[in-house]
Amino acid sequence: MNWLYPTQNAEAETDEFKDAIESAASTIQEADSDEGSTSEKTFDVSDDEIQTIIGTLAKGFPDDCKTLSKDYIGSVASKPYSKDMTVRRPLDYTTEKLTQLLQWRSENAVGLDKSLDLVSEDRCKTAEIEEPQKYERAMALATTLNYGSMYWHGLDKDGRPILWLRCGRMPWYPDVDAQVKALILLADAGIAKMGKGITDFVVISDSNSPPPPNPQFMISLLQGLVKGYPDRLHMLISAPVGSIIQFVMKLLLPLMPGRLAGKIILVGEEETNNRLGSILQGGEADIPTFLGGSCDHDTLYPVAGTFPNRNLKFDYARMVKRLKEAVDGFDYE
Repeated sequence: MNWLYPTQNAEAETDEFKDAIESAASTIQEADSDEGSTSEKTFDVSDDEIQTIIGTLAKGFPDDCKTLSKDYIGSVASKPYSKDMTVRRPLDYTTEKLTQLLQWRSENAVGLDKSLDLVSEDRCKTAEIEEPQKYERAMALATTLNYGSMYWHGLDKDGRPILWLRCGRMPWYPDVDAQVKALILLADAGIAKMGKGITDFVVISDSNSPPPPNPQFMISLLQGLVKGYPDRLHMLISAPVGSIIQFVMKLLLPLMPGRLAGKIILVGEEETNNRLGSILQGGEADIPTFLGGSCDHDTLYPVAGTFPNRNLKFDYARMVKRLKEAVDGFDYE
């Protein structure tokens, strides 16, 4: 599909995109009806209540439940209940919500943290021979990371980690499964490094020159945010917004749970500097060069990767190290 240049089949392609989005509407909306709340009001949650939730989750997911911090569980439990906005979410509802999260993780995130080992410089030759199927999946994951189109860098003014999406670096014909898996891997890495009391993150998308939007990836991304990362997204800034993104968002926003839709902010070129400057920890000095600022991301995340002779060219380990250093240097008190 070519969304930049009109073709004889442009109308049919537009209908195809709409059909793909609409076919997933019920799945996205039913995944978490409680996300319909746009209120940021929260309620107190006691330590005993949090421990009760943890105890229930541990029965079905003894290992995976350890990935959920007490701060995060308390944050999810503290939100208003969609059926009565004057009260807190029922404890059973919160527990079920987090159970669905862990079930989603068991189906989509198992083994991702080990996959990169298979394409590391030391193991790749052995893995290709001894574990060919795992190696093939790991190579697909590495290929997606190698585009350098998704990475963590820096914090917002409240110490939330920032995930950058470089749409102009994304392939025109992506491996959707690998792209989703890469996003899960990155999300988990960022969540694991969050500072004290932080339970959500910020996404900033460079939408200046994206390739044609892939419906299935966008649907999977929405489902992942709703099912696998509820209440994790603080906001998603898309800037500067052109006609392609505006068209896509007109289709997607009505399908999103209201609370999620309210966190997506489209920013025009003329307001990019002020908007990002008000969000980034270092103000306008932290705006990257690809969005008109002076902060050079390309040296740290080059197109060809830091290790052009390796299978995993993207410097994943150093990205995680930089994020940890940023979090360690932030005053969360």
